[in-house]
Amino acid sequence: MNFIPFQSRDSFFKSIFGSIPTCADLHLRIILPRSFNCSGAFFMLQKDGEEFVEHRMYWAGMNGDDEEIWDISLSVQETGLYFYHFEYDTPFGRSSIMQTHEGLGAFWGQANFCKEWQLTVYDKDFRTPAWLKGGIIYQIFPDRFHKSKKEKENVPNDRILRDDWGAEPFWKPDKKGKVLNNDYFGGDLEGIREKLPYIKSLGVNCIYLNPIFEAHSNHRYNTADYSKIDPLLGNEEEFKKLCKDAKKMGIHIILDGVFSHTGDDSIYFNKEKRYDSLGAYNSKESPYYSWYKFDEYPDKYKSWWGFETLPEIEEENEDYRRYICAENGIIAKWLNAGADGFRLDVADELPDLFIDDLHSRLKKTKKDAVLIGEVWEDASNKFSYGHRRRYLLGRQFDSVMNYPFANAILDFCRTGEAAQFMSSIMEIIENYPKQCLDVMMNHIGTHDTERAITRIVGRSCEYKDRSWQSLQRLTDEEYEKGILLLKMAAAIQYMLPGVPSLYYGDETGLQGYKDPFNRACYPWGSENKGLLDFYINLGKFRREKKLFSEGFFRPISALLGCIAFSRYDEDDEIVIIANRNEHDINYILQDDYAAFRAVFGSSPENGAVHIGAMSFVILMK
Repeated sequence: MNFIPFQSRDSFFKSIFGSIPTCADLHLRIILPRSFNCSGAFFMLQKDGEEFVEHRMYWAGMNGDDEEIWDISLSVQETGLYFYHFEYDTPFGRSSIMQTHEGLGAFWGQANFCKEWQLTVYDKDFRTPAWLKGGIIYQIFPDRFHKSKKEKENVPNDRILRDDWGAEPFWKPDKKGKVLNNDYFGGDLEGIREKLPYIKSLGVNCIYLNPIFEAHSNHRYNTADYSKIDPLLGNEEEFKKLCKDAKKMGIHIILDGVFSHTGDDSIYFNKEKRYDSLGAYNSKESPYYSWYKFDEYPDKYKSWWGFETLPEIEEENEDYRRYICAENGIIAKWLNAGADGFRLDVADELPDLFIDDLHSRLKKTKKDAVLIGEVWEDASNKFSYGHRRRYLLGRQFDSVMNYPFANAILDFCRTGEAAQFMSSIMEIIENYPKQCLDVMMNHIGTHDTERAITRIVGRSCEYKDRSWQSLQRLTDEEYEKGILLLKMAAAIQYMLPGVPSLYYGDETGLQGYKDPFNRACYPWGSENKGLLDFYINLGKFRREKKLFSEGFFRPISALLGCIAFSRYDEDDEIVIIANRNEHDINYILQDDYAAFRAVFGSSPENGAVHIGAMSFVILMK
């Protein structure tokens, strides 16, 4: 057949692109050959986990001389994840139209691989925080960003306080084979406050802080007391001052919420007997005993990924949920102190009941606060806890950490696989509600991954231990190439729908493999000035253009190591063309773009634009 029976990304066939709100009027069309002698066509819709429901379509006239149109209008009343395909009757029996790839439909038997289309249906009243749209997030690992001269008080004496800022973090096991993560460089909240003007210069309007609550490791993912700031970072008053001064500069602060587990060395568990409190490990009479999952009391208990230092919480426990989510609970406490949201650690290990409670408290306390989930896959169809999750349907997350975008950007910059990049991007754009898409946390590096420049040009660290990782440095040639490709990666990241998230130090060219080598100290005074200036200019450009807040995405091309797409709204359009090839190219522009001017790179001449090797151009009207 030389025609397309259905294409979900074409408004002729599907009136609303991508996900839809409840009760919206959706119009669908299919095209069938007249020679099929079709006597009936059907839209087959299935809510996830239920049976398909048949909806009769109606003959809607001819499309030329040899094709006919069947259509249907309907609305979906309940939120959820749905799947659909089409069926039709002929004198030879019933057959179907299924998806092959990229939203494209084909007649059953025409292609080797077919699947249903996904339809995400979200709450029509769902809204995400307007202040984050069009913004830029700056992620800070607090111990390693900036150290003030403020005297530290009440610091436990079992911590190793280092005075060699910028040296390699400790990573070797002790005599008992344990990595204690107990060396501290001394970064603190006052240090962050002192650097607010620098952060603002990057175009940032949101700072995401890795954990700041009291904990006895430098990463602080083993919470000891949710109600207190870790003494090396400062105190509650200093946190309030940071939030207040940041807000004056138009910068919001969001915190890391680690609620799936605590530390064993905490007021709640108290295995090390550091605290005067009666911890769950100390007695079954402890007020915290019911929070944890003991197999054989007290030494056998459920722990996060088998780490005994991280006992798991029973998040559905009513007392624990009240402690975190009540009107005077932990969430409300820190929002009232100045935070404007939370990023939830290991969100797919938190049950819906807990997330629902947390979301409810967050929005009641501060209506425009943001809730971001750590989800590494497509969050619209994520399956965990034995069922499909409803993260993005309203009343749970506003946003998630956008690992699919991160992988698409980094893989393209590393390999030049253009078609795969565009396929990955379009799949997320089609599956996510636009409200969520506009505030996606679009990172290309975090505290859990290799530094972006290392991921792009360094050797793979798969199956390599920390000893191997500690010895790796990019050669001068690799570093120079990496800077070029990192600029291209950042340009793509800043142009995509969502909010770019910059991991502290990436803007200076910091390199390193995984934990702890990706958590090095910010290199104050030794920055890559050219790269830093680039990030400042890129951030300034992004913040000046309102279309980055809620503008739409248009794919233009993706082949031969080159991608092109645009962002547009009713008033404006901006195009990026990225050339991963290790040679220059001349890109022939569509007529609509030939008169655009360059913001980054060369301006078009004679209907084409010159793009250097491993570089990009950004054009605008």
